[in-house]
Amino acid sequence: MLLSRASLAFLLAASVAAASAFATPTHKKSSSPHARSARTSPHTAKAGAKSRKGSKSRRTKLRGQQGIDSSRASEIQQALIREHYLTGEPTGQWDSATISAMQKFQGDQGWQTKLTPDSRALKKLGLGPDYSNAINASGSSFADPKQPGELPSTQAAGFAAASGVNR
Repeated sequence: MLLSRASLAFLLAASVAAASAFATPTHKKSSSPHARSARTSPHTAKAGAKSRKGSKSRRTKLRGQQGIDSSRASEIQQALIREHYLTGEPTGQWDSATISAMQKFQGDQGWQTKLTPDSRALKKLGLGPDYSNAINASGSSFADPKQPGELPSTQAAGFAAASGVNR
């Protein structure tokens, strides 16, 4: 009896495994010509354009910085001239000479040269972000922290209890 139940269970498991191995996928490719015909046939493209009369334009919006400001280009050119990667006077134009000088500078540092200017290169040239107005900048208007002896005794006791240090 036990042997027949075990063989029946084995047979059932084997048949389920075989059925799933030989099963055909249920996902069918679309036979609808809509997606392809609008691209290939000029007649259906016109018809598609008429039917989308009220839809939004499909133009992509450009995002981010599209060019380098002339004052920033002058700063970069001055730094490249100072580092002997560019000659002449700063023009404020992001021209081919400036681009090649920046690529040479970045390549000499071992950095990528396709994206210019690279943020590391700008920092190395001394043109990184200005943190002079940051909260923790030198000369800030914040008072220095009090010395341990200047703290009120209740506050000092609270710090000691919180840290687990006994006085």
